[in-house]
Amino acid sequence: MQEAGLDLNLWKQRLGRVPDWAWERTELQTLVLADNDLTDVPAEIGRLQRLRMLDLGHNLLRAVPESLGELEGLSDFLYLHDNQLCELPASLARLRRLRYLNIGENRFERLPECVRSMAGLMELRAGGNPLEELPGWLGELHALRELHLRDTRIRCLPDGVAGLVELRQIDLRGTRMEELPQALLALPRLEKIDLRWVGTLRGREWVSELEARGCVVYL
Repeated sequence: MQEAGLDLNLWKQRLGRVPDWAWERTELQTLVLADNDLTDVPAEIGRLQRLRMLDLGHNLLRAVPESLGELEGLSDFLYLHDNQLCELPASLARLRRLRYLNIGENRFERLPECVRSMAGLMELRAGGNPLEELPGWLGELHALRELHLRDTRIRCLPDGVAGLVELRQIDLRGTRMEELPQALLALPRLEKIDLRWVGTLRGREWVSELEARGCVVYL
């Protein structure tokens, strides 16, 4: 265990459950609970109002508490990857300052609706989920710079991606993409598209156009 000031790192301590004293540390800004075989997180986590970064990755969580939405100061990172989640509480829509969200390697069949309200989101990682389609509201995440969808089941992107005017990178490796929408090709800041291990893509005449303007395309 590493404990220093405003940070508490309980990574890989084989806890099984979070010790009650952790919820008394209301001054914490960083809390790492990754890789502890956790099956639940108590509602008491809502007490940690000063948290800016929370890592719950690599556990056995099937749900996270509604009180997670009370952490409106959570701005840096929220790691939920490698759990057994298939949905998130609507209360997480209050995390409007959050810049990085990782929900990869879970059981999401669709992006949680609460993500729609995360206006500050700059990086979204949702790879390794059984996602088959993306919502049209994805384009409302105007601050998004990186979108990671590796090893999902998606075949196309919604026209709403035209709203991702800050997008720099999109990772579509190992997906079932069949074609790219014209809206994606017109994004002004796009620097990289990764389409490796995609055997279903039709038509590649757009590659030279993107490369001509400095966008790197991996096929």
